[in-house]
Amino acid sequence: MVLGTSSGAGKSLMTAALCRVLRRRGEQPLPFKGQNMSLNAWVDQGGGEMAYSQALQAWAAGLEPQVAMNPVLLKPRGDSTSEVIHLGRSVGTARAEHYYRDWFRPGWAAIRTGLAELQAAHPGGRLVLEGAGSPVEVNLQTRDLTNLRLAQYLRARCLLVADIERGGVFAQIVGTLALLRPVERPLISGLLINRFRGRRSLFDAGRRWLEQETGLPVVGVMPWLDELFPPEDSLDLLERGRRKPRSELRVAVVRLPSLSNFSDLDPLEAETSVQLQWRRPGEPLGQPDAVILPGSKQTLRDLGILRSSGMADALQAYVARGGQLFALCGGLQMLGQELHDPEGLEGDRAGDRMAGLGLLPLRTLFQGSKALRQRRSRALWPPGPGEPPLVEGFELHQGHSEQTDQADCAPLTEDSLLGWWAVSGTQGGLVAGTYLHGIFENGPWRRRWLNQLRLRRHLPPLEENQPHHGRQRDALLDRLADAFEAHIDLAPLLAGHHSPDRR
Repeated sequence: MVLGTSSGAGKSLMTAALCRVLRRRGEQPLPFKGQNMSLNAWVDQGGGEMAYSQALQAWAAGLEPQVAMNPVLLKPRGDSTSEVIHLGRSVGTARAEHYYRDWFRPGWAAIRTGLAELQAAHPGGRLVLEGAGSPVEVNLQTRDLTNLRLAQYLRARCLLVADIERGGVFAQIVGTLALLRPVERPLISGLLINRFRGRRSLFDAGRRWLEQETGLPVVGVMPWLDELFPPEDSLDLLERGRRKPRSELRVAVVRLPSLSNFSDLDPLEAETSVQLQWRRPGEPLGQPDAVILPGSKQTLRDLGILRSSGMADALQAYVARGGQLFALCGGLQMLGQELHDPEGLEGDRAGDRMAGLGLLPLRTLFQGSKALRQRRSRALWPPGPGEPPLVEGFELHQGHSEQTDQADCAPLTEDSLLGWWAVSGTQGGLVAGTYLHGIFENGPWRRRWLNQLRLRRHLPPLEENQPHHGRQRDALLDRLADAFEAHIDLAPLLAGHHSPDRR
């Protein structure tokens, strides 16, 4: 199990690195996080929701993601409430103060079921567990579902990760160990220092002090990697400010308060010619080459914030001046004429009805169950040379949208319900949106979309014959594993390996 001294210490990526390294050594690692709180989700082949970080770890392990790897997913809705998802299916809503009273037993049952399903599908595999937050939140320890309770249940060897970039690394480690209960302390097998800048020899004295003080080996010091890895949560987006000296296009992304599925933007972030600029509601939009309105867990609430902050007016004015606006999922719903929530599925109360931005002739009704499925279709927009590219991804949304005027917009793909596009105003403005998460991962379509932006700037076109972003992501995981193997000694964790079936 990979534990962290805090949220954001790097547990997710260290778990992914460990999975890739074990895979290289001929084992079958089985990534597993009993409970995750995240708005960055993935839909598996069975149509179930899971956290994107466990999907990434599955790819690192050479496996197809499955919801058993993340049996409990909490999706915050604001006001101290979260949607509760067990084994890929929504099972209700929980308030923070009642979560452990109402959901502890069902959550533990879901975790045990997920473990059983994962081990049955891959007998002989080695579980690689990821903890959540800190394992020593003293007010939660007795009801913690996914840290040391799970480690004890599986007799897991635990690696404690601390982020030296944030400062106070000695206090992080010593304080965490001091707060462990006597029965938990022997579970910790080693310490890992993450995100170290500079010469590692400068930390030699600190390493010796930690080993003498704690009696545990420091298995390694991971350097600060100048790579772009998927963020673990939306807070990490604030740290994604690297400048690209060769960028030619500026794409503004609206950072919605309830932003979801931000990994949709990773393929654009990986384009050297594109500089993403995150803009909060109320901040000046500027004059980017395009604006992206991403998905939201609270579409009606975020739409209200766009209006109250002035961002809605700014987006409408941007399009009127000839700008290009592209929206994803909840962002697509906001572009329409009206959003109606008769059952209170998306808003604060049943019967909410709100006017959209009026940039696409769509009406959205929030009713019934979620759309959860992987999809593939042929793109009809943007136009370009040769055969229209295939696009694949997944749907994950509440609500159904339909056109109110068939003449004023056209379908984005051959599946006419996956997205729409329309020319807006007299200045060449263009508005488009899709329900297809992962559309930018499709290399030919992504480059075709970028090329129609480049054409407006009289820039030469980019090569459109590009592989799926999954190949680039896999290469990134290899580089992460290379660094892990170069700097981390796994012997304290792997010695005396026992079967993951042992209790």
